[in-house]
Amino acid sequence: METVPHYPVPTNPTDTLIVNADYATVIAEYDEPREKNGAHQSEAQLEKRLIEVLISQGYEYLPIHTQEDLLTNLRTQIELLNTRDNEPLALSDDEWKRLLTDHIAKPSEGRAEKTHRVQKESRIAFERDNGTTRNITLLDRRNPNNNRLQVINQYSVQGSDGTHPLMNRYDVTILVNGLPMVHIELKKRGVSIKEAFQQIDRYQKESFWAGLGLYEYVQLFVISNGSQTKYYSNTVRNAQVAKYGNAQERNIKAGTESFEFTSYWADAQNHRITDLIPFARTFLAKRTILNIITRYCVLNTEGTLLVMRPYQIVATERIINRVLIANNDRRRIGTRQGGGFIWHTTGSGKTLTSFKTAQLLAETDLVEKVLFVVDRKDLDYQTMKEYDAFEKGAANSNSSTRILNAQLSDPSKRIIITTIHKLNSLIKSETNHPAYSQRVAIIFDECHRSQFGDMHRAITKRFTKYSIFGFTGTPIFDANSTGALGATTESLFGERLHEYTVVNAIGDGNVLPFRIEYNNVSAQYRDVEGKTRDEDEQTRELLNSDDRIRTIADYILTNYAKKTNQGSGYNYKGTQRRGFNSILATSSIEAARKYYTQFAHLQAERIASHEIREDSALKIAIIYSKPGAAQQGFMSEENFDTDDLNDEDWQLLSDAVGDYNAMFGTSFSLEGNSFENYYKDVSQRMKNRELDLLIVVNMFLTGFDSKTVNTLWVDKNLRMHGLMQAYSRTNRILNAVKPYGNIVCFRDLEENTNEALGLFGDKNAASTALIEPYSQIYAEYTQKATELLESFPIGATGLALSSEGQKAEFVQTLGEVLDLHNKLMMFDEYDEQAQLIDDYTLQDYTGTYQDVRAEVAEAHIILEDPDEFAASTDEEVSEAQKTVEAFEQLVFEIDLVKHQEVNVDYILELVARLHGAEDGEERDTIRRSINRAVHANPELRPSEDIIQGYVEEVVKNPDVYTDTAEGLIRYASGIRENEEQELIKTEKLNPEKTKLFMDRAFETGEFKTTGTDFPKILPKIRRFGATKSAYARTKKRVEKATRGLYERFRPFLGR
Repeated sequence: METVPHYPVPTNPTDTLIVNADYATVIAEYDEPREKNGAHQSEAQLEKRLIEVLISQGYEYLPIHTQEDLLTNLRTQIELLNTRDNEPLALSDDEWKRLLTDHIAKPSEGRAEKTHRVQKESRIAFERDNGTTRNITLLDRRNPNNNRLQVINQYSVQGSDGTHPLMNRYDVTILVNGLPMVHIELKKRGVSIKEAFQQIDRYQKESFWAGLGLYEYVQLFVISNGSQTKYYSNTVRNAQVAKYGNAQERNIKAGTESFEFTSYWADAQNHRITDLIPFARTFLAKRTILNIITRYCVLNTEGTLLVMRPYQIVATERIINRVLIANNDRRRIGTRQGGGFIWHTTGSGKTLTSFKTAQLLAETDLVEKVLFVVDRKDLDYQTMKEYDAFEKGAANSNSSTRILNAQLSDPSKRIIITTIHKLNSLIKSETNHPAYSQRVAIIFDECHRSQFGDMHRAITKRFTKYSIFGFTGTPIFDANSTGALGATTESLFGERLHEYTVVNAIGDGNVLPFRIEYNNVSAQYRDVEGKTRDEDEQTRELLNSDDRIRTIADYILTNYAKKTNQGSGYNYKGTQRRGFNSILATSSIEAARKYYTQFAHLQAERIASHEIREDSALKIAIIYSKPGAAQQGFMSEENFDTDDLNDEDWQLLSDAVGDYNAMFGTSFSLEGNSFENYYKDVSQRMKNRELDLLIVVNMFLTGFDSKTVNTLWVDKNLRMHGLMQAYSRTNRILNAVKPYGNIVCFRDLEENTNEALGLFGDKNAASTALIEPYSQIYAEYTQKATELLESFPIGATGLALSSEGQKAEFVQTLGEVLDLHNKLMMFDEYDEQAQLIDDYTLQDYTGTYQDVRAEVAEAHIILEDPDEFAASTDEEVSEAQKTVEAFEQLVFEIDLVKHQEVNVDYILELVARLHGAEDGEERDTIRRSINRAVHANPELRPSEDIIQGYVEEVVKNPDVYTDTAEGLIRYASGIRENEEQELIKTEKLNPEKTKLFMDRAFETGEFKTTGTDFPKILPKIRRFGATKSAYARTKKRVEKATRGLYERFRPFLGR
């Protein structure tokens, strides 16, 4: 008999919202003992045990293995779900065929459209045979418990990778009303769950689209090896480069993420539930999984499906529950007992939590209005931008008190975002607004400075039927309470409803740890840099001296590439990026001005001395306004009003905005709303990695989220709340190449840092939040690098790997070395002398690494492609099985291989050296260097023959190719034209549309097959009936071929 967590069924089965604690989506605390399993529990045993648990929880098991059986069951489930007056819907065969072809499995629709149907429009207006219209529901979002859950396993489908037909067999799938909506991929204990992640990624490319494409309805994926289990949404997998095959298999789409964005499930105490069986008993409990699919997913405007994490769901439900309790006990309305605060660390997704909370409160009529209040105008913009990204038009912002007044009077404006200043102004000017007596929920986001004053009292006095809540990543406790009120977060909002600290977030991998260095640029400034305040005139003069600021600016320019990892290449939002960007936090407008001026002078000097090229100078911007008074430990407030600036401050900022306009072709100024628009543009360019360095005083140090920011340069005394907020600008997760947030302090903030981490984490927070010191990481690197060099020496003929076991050991060891090398790259101490493996040797190693990866890919094809399997000898099949088994516990760290600093510029430098080569031996050496570098880089490998051909052309005709960069573009363009024409001829594509499509891909740096452009290039094939599968195969084949063409020529012709 299974022990299952207590999830009581409500007496009202059509209850529209889970609010009672007994019905919580996330179990309060899971303390069931872990099942004892054999150490070598197989994948089949895991699958069997999982299905047993699901059956015990009320799932119906079905022995469905083919599309025909899946469709038969789907029809039955749709008819049952759409029962009226106890009579199931009865569709005729013709109606079912039309429902399937025109709606559920429309040939022109893919995953994006199907996800939109599940999340936004799960009801279809369907015309019956008799001409009447019937609403047919695919998923009952309003009443989740009306949906029926079934489980199937070993479903088989034949797909294709664009070249070979492939037979895929899926592990376990959960059907919701007959549609596959949760897919579970298992690996035996001891095998990395990244293998399951990568397998799902391959399924998406090879077969989810096959047949009628019903597996494109999957919303959530679960990956597990028995002891480690994680979940993620259906858009996470798209950004991951396929680990089997080459870079041509890339499928990049804007807004999607990689393995780093998978999540752990947990109980309400933040205890991770990682073992598969406890995970199944909680996350896959019927009520929980249905709530997650129907209520706790957000399909944003970029088409990215965001699935909420357990702590976000707990916070949402506890706020809603608090409102409901107050509605049932009217004495709590308008008091602290009717509210509370959520302590979720900065970077953990508070805005998504607040959005979903506001949305559910508004949808369920528990309140008439939801006010989301921020304390600064710039945060008002940031929040509105994020809310609009979640759902366009879901919330309403306001640029004036007059607009806020109108929104509060309009019943259709259910969610309103405003600043505390506008709300306070309204309260002063409007003493009898109707909204004051309405039932409202007021949610404050990080309103510490303003909230600790008269505004808080005025707001709570004027509104009489409020429930008030606070979201904060850095609460005010007695230990850090300041000001006349001496107030704490709890004294203002009520009790703590949930907490998720920086220690929890880093432990779960939801934010990155920090690497902090305290850099004293000159001994003469050591004493003043150690002062916790810089208020006296003498201290300010020393800290803002031209000599000190020039020295620091010079250090930043010299070390920028190292700290921001400019050697790394990665794809972000469909565009290739190199390295990350950074923010410089200064203590005052005077200091900010001086930094901007010094950077301009130093870069001009470096360009004049040919130390750097003009086009490689850092793109630097600056922004500030006159700050208000600051409480200790908090950022002072800034707004978009530049009229209060003195002449010197105004002029420098105006000139800097002019420099920005010249840099980006914009036309901003300090007049009217133009400065606010400048702020918005700077924000977007920081997020898109178009700016390298942003100089600020306080702006952008709170509330600004950018995954591409990895470094904060600090010349400013920070404490408590302000310190944690500023540091947290750097620690958003992105990919394997960004291992931590990089904090470079030019003040002695060590004591302040430890104090803040202790307050907002726990007494041991520093050991979790800060990465290991250089000496510890370097010792590990030394051990692993020595092991690699001794175990796998590179001889005159290269690296010899004789067995599968030796290859697997090599892959494992090199992966560990690359990971440690990546962590060390941003340390000042890690210079060329400290690197134990020189660049040439590392390129040889990574080239072999790529060769082994290709062998593993071939082994998978032999085992999974029916034609290849049939054509292979028994010995070849046996060898393929050995290869797959040898590598099943390993993951190819391709992101770290790509990170090595080899790009087209590097190759062109080597090609340019051919011109000056004095003899054949020197030319041969350069050739070998080029071949080695290209072979080692997964981005350039598809273009290997192009580069080699170009090298030979340069050697034969040096006078023709004096400009090697322009020559490479010419040479590559000629080959591209030939290959493009051959592809058009072979696949019978539309010539004009194909050329236009490919030109646009190269111009934008983004290969997009969604939308209407890509289908226009395809040959004319009917999209329905018996030829649908032929159309799907052709589309897949052409997509792979054109994507391959794009990847092959993108290094030379793309953005």
